This record gives sequence, C-alpha cells and structure tokens, in this order.
Amino acid sequence: MGDKEKAFALFDAYNQQDPRQVTYEGNAYPLEYFLSRNLYDWVRKLSPGSDETLLLASRCQHIGRWEIPRSNYPGGRNGYFRWRKALAGHHAEIAASLLRQAGYGEAEITAVQQILRKEHMRTDPRAQIMEDALCLVFLAHQYEDFRQNQGEEKVVNILKKTWDKMSEAGRKAAMDLSYTEAGAALISRAIPAA
Repeated sequence: MGDKEKAFALFDAYNQQDPRQVTYEGNAYPLEYFLSRNLYDWVRKLSPGSDETLLLASRCQHIGRWEIPRSNYPGGRNGYFRWRKALAGHHAEIAASLLRQAGYGEAEITAVQQILRKEHMRTDPRAQIMEDALCLVFLAHQYEDFRQNQGEEKVVNILKKTWDKMSEAGRKAAMDLSYTEAGAALISRAIPAA
C-alpha cells in the first residue's frame, strides 16, 4: 500500500485550489475541499471500520470538479448525464495521478477509481456507503441553498431520488440532521413517512 496520509495531503492541496468558496460557521473554505472533508467524515461515521480504498475514494470523490463546469454542457437530462460522465473520468484520472505520487500500485488505484465511477453499485457495499455519504453531504451542506434556487416540485423530485439511493442507515442519519422549517416541509412532502 501507499502512504494514505500523503494521498490525503495531495487530495486536499488539489481541492484547496477550488476558486469557489463556502462559508461554514463563520469560516471560508474552498468548496470541494470543504465537501471532500465532510464526505470523508460521513464515510467514517457510517462505517467506522472502512477499508483504506473507501477512505481514499471518499477524500477524492469530486476532486477538481470546478474544472469541468456544468455550463460547458447542454441543458436537459442528456447534457446533465454527459457532464456527469465527463466528471467521473476527470476525478478518476486526477485521483490516479495523485495516488501514484503517494506510492499506490495500479490494483489499488483501480479499486479507488471503481468507487469514484460508482461501478459495482449493487455488489460492492463500499459503493452504498459512499452513496449514503454523498447524499448526507448534500442534505447537510447543499440542500438549503439548492432548494431556495429551484421550484418546489423539482426539489421534491430530487429529494425522492436522493431518498431512493440511500440505505436504511443513510436514511436514519438524514432524519437526524437539522433543517429549516421550509426545508423540512419539502422533505415531508417527498418522504411522507419522514
């Protein structure tokens, strides 16, 4: 195995270049750096015994995301899926390069890339842990801003899709999060049992 701490430092340094900023508890952070650290934390909370491959993938899941903006692709569903496919390849390439610098071999790199590309979703339990963590980061740190910039029906639809992707453990963690009154109302519409 390579050097996990070196890999984390390389991932973090790369994501700290994100020109987009987020403010959390009065402190400003580069957006992807902030999100990747939170994704890593959620993976560790959901699966305290996570293997190194999953921990590495969680720290670089959206590495360099700002380098391929959504606006570079056509609107609509097809444009969205083309953008997402391009991003997955981009994240996997950057991750591979940085993992090599941290001393990882090709088999280890391929395993991380498979999680980043969401391969083997139905057969690899790590893929579900990652999906839960991604949904929880969205709900905890992006949902409120997202819902304020979208129509209610679109938000309800996105929430339903998010819920469908999550395991029972992920759903339980989602219900323990704090939401604004307006945010909670839309969640209740999307998930009647919530």
